[in-house]
Order: sequence, then C-alpha cells, then structure tokens
Amino acid sequence: MNKIHPQRNGDVTTFDSANSFSEEQEILAFRSKLVTSHLCLPTGCCRPCCAHLCCPPRRACVVLLLLAAIAAIVGLAIALGLQLHAPVNRPCVATHNWTGFLCNDRVTCIPASQVCDGTANCRNGEDEQEKLCGDLPRSLPAYLVFHCGNPEYWVYADQRCNGMNDCGDCSDEMGSLAACPPCGPAWWSCSPVHHEYCSCVPRALCRDGVQHCVSWSDEYLCRP
Repeated sequence: MNKIHPQRNGDVTTFDSANSFSEEQEILAFRSKLVTSHLCLPTGCCRPCCAHLCCPPRRACVVLLLLAAIAAIVGLAIALGLQLHAPVNRPCVATHNWTGFLCNDRVTCIPASQVCDGTANCRNGEDEQEKLCGDLPRSLPAYLVFHCGNPEYWVYADQRCNGMNDCGDCSDEMGSLAACPPCGPAWWSCSPVHHEYCSCVPRALCRDGVQHCVSWSDEYLCRP
C-alpha cells in the first residue's frame, strides 16, 4: 500500500512502504558489516561499539593487575627471607692454614673451633646464632666438623691434624679419615707417651727432662 504525504508546496508525494523497508534492511546490513570488519584498532584497543567482543572487562583487568602486584611482593619477600635466613655455609682458610668460618662482613675468617664457643667472634655475632649452634654438630655445616673414629665423638675441623689428640683415640691425627701429613719441622716424630699427643710431639718439649716418647728419643735424639 502506498501512502500519500503532503509537501510544503502543496504537491502530493506517494510513499512506497516496501521500498522503504528494503532500504532499512540494506542500511542495517551495511552497519553490521562495518562493525564486524573494524572490530579493533591497530594498537589492540577496541572501538566502544565492539568492546564487549574483543576486550576483557575493566574489572577483570584491575583484578589481574592486583594479583600480579601481590605475586611480585610475595616473591620479593621470599627472596629476602631466603637471603636473610639461609643456612650459613661459607668456608675460609684461617691463620695457620686452619679451616675457618667466614663472617657476614666477608672479611673476618675465624677458626672453626671458635664457632659456637660461647663468645661472639664475628662482629654481629653470627657465629653464635641459634641456626648454627642449636643442635651441635648437626646444625653446623659439614666443613666445620670432623667425626672421630668413635661415632659418639666429634671435633672441629681445625682440630684435625693439629698435633693434639682431640678425639681421644688419635683418629683425628693418625686415622685414615684424618689423612694428616707427616710431622712438620716444628714437631718430633715418635710414639708419644702422653695422651694429648699421638705421633708427634713439639720440639719445644725435647730435652725438657720429661719423657714424651716411648723410646725416650725426645730426650736423647731430638733437638729443640
């Protein structure tokens, strides 16, 4: 059916409803094609008309940012915690070539036997901390400990091969685990009588009028 619409000049114009409906369909189809073919800009951001198609909701982005920030903070805290509370395991060589413990200042090297001796030998007292001294010798790093022939006894690593019978059975001086070098020039090699020595006696004790060697060689052959 055609409708008649009056015009300003008095003329009469007929309106074709079928053609009008067809044109509206073409316009809608064109708009739909325009939207679907230009969903997003080259930068990755979407046009407002299609934001719901290719862009996540703003609330989801905020949540993701918060989770990322929390994860970063937790990771930093864990890293700092590990750095502050990690087991101390820093061997060094102290005076007289003894096995030592390196303090936190990375300069001071104290002999192993000064760790957990009741006196703070490091500047900040880290050689007496609970994590080192809480369960001797298990709480000590392995390099600080020497296990004697009798498994019930142990000595500090710097007491191995020091010429003294610290284990009580000479396993720290003569045992295969100790692997001590021969007596140095400051020592006299023999079989001592006194239990504090094992295979060597200090030359300072030679000819002192006291028997230290079973053979008395420290009094007749050795010279200070």
